[in-house]
Amino acid sequence: MLRLYRSLLALYPAPYRREYADEMLSVLAQVEGNAAHATAWSKISLRTREATGLLLGALVEHARYITGLPVAPVLFPRRSRMRSEFRFPKATPILMTVILVAVIMAIEKAKAISDSLPPSSTPIPPIQPEHFSTVTTFLVILALAFSSAVIGWLVTFTLRRSGVQRFSDVHTGANEVRKS
Repeated sequence: MLRLYRSLLALYPAPYRREYADEMLSVLAQVEGNAAHATAWSKISLRTREATGLLLGALVEHARYITGLPVAPVLFPRRSRMRSEFRFPKATPILMTVILVAVIMAIEKAKAISDSLPPSSTPIPPIQPEHFSTVTTFLVILALAFSSAVIGWLVTFTLRRSGVQRFSDVHTGANEVRKS
């Protein structure tokens, strides 16, 4: 099967092949190795999916290489694209949290201003203090995020899908000691 994958990789543009071919073949070999004990239908499904992904990937890369433009994602689903240049910077969650806090504070200030205005056109009294604290709101959101993360971890741990559990099942040649 790796011979078929190698021939499908030959359809990719040469610069792309030079950069990614070895890594892609390594991943495909691992996928084939993991499917060694699978049912015949699972193997056929896996090989069809991988071959289709390689064909679509080659088409996308040729279109990108010829036009120099990103190919429309409507034509090619995300699953078949093997690019990693669209990741968020590591500071994104922090900046998004700061923006969330600023928006919550602005909403609370606007509420305080609207609550302090009388229904008539009389002079405006002093603005009433906030009834709901921004810090409290932020702590509630943080507690909800933390509790959902803990629940998610518990589910993956219970289903034995966590990385630590999968890593413990890996057998390498260094772990096997031969007795003479």
